[in-house]
Amino acid sequence: MTPGILTAFLANYGYESFEENDDTLIAYIQESLFREDDLKEIKILEPYMKDNKVEREFIADKNWNAVWESNYSPVLIRNCFIRAPFHKPNPDAQYNILLDVKMAFGTAHHETTSLMIEFVLEDDLKGKRILDMGSGTAVLAILASIRGAGKLYAIDNDEWAYNNAVENARLNKTDNIEAVLGDASSLDRLESFDVIFANINKNILLRDIPYYSKVLLSGGHIYFSGFYTEDLDDIKAECNNNSLEYVSYKTKNNWVAAEFVKSGNHNNF
Repeated sequence: MTPGILTAFLANYGYESFEENDDTLIAYIQESLFREDDLKEIKILEPYMKDNKVEREFIADKNWNAVWESNYSPVLIRNCFIRAPFHKPNPDAQYNILLDVKMAFGTAHHETTSLMIEFVLEDDLKGKRILDMGSGTAVLAILASIRGAGKLYAIDNDEWAYNNAVENARLNKTDNIEAVLGDASSLDRLESFDVIFANINKNILLRDIPYYSKVLLSGGHIYFSGFYTEDLDDIKAECNNNSLEYVSYKTKNNWVAAEFVKSGNHNNF
């Protein structure tokens, strides 16, 4: 069994991160999203389920800050250096970002976050109103703020991520970021955006693309990640149905980040 194929299936059911150790694949999912029946629906898992080779373990809360401190290493993406408070800054980097990562996704180690950071570095964000959807640590919003963005919203439906975004925004003195605990339904009370970043997973993106299109200004750009190369056509098709025109994409280890632009004044609701 190819691990890449299995992770693609698991990602569709909400599994957020993966580790490959020799011949073992470890997949992580929030306890509230775990369903035993989902595993039974993945055909390539059937022989492993029958042989009792699929194990489940619920991980209790712990001092994740201490865990990350012992394992977390800084990341350099182009001219952006992302580090924890216990690392020294990089004087040669144009942008230095502090992250107290705790349990939130978005440490910049994962391919999808790295690809999205590249898009943030390339876009002209000065004065623009920006949404960071599925924000995790809020690293994308923080970098956009440092690069001159106007008002930013960092939205995540996980309370750990929400609290972490608040803390990280404070650490980086990015006072124009407002963290919101919620999902796409939270967008109804917000004004429109010039730019949207959404790094989540394929199924949630496909479900919520109409919401994003509704709050994206005409001519505005939206960047999606959290899916594989083979999923790009499905994302393109749903975007096409919602007045979002494909522009370009980046890929790393079969993960994809793609850029779209809002056309016309179409309203999806």
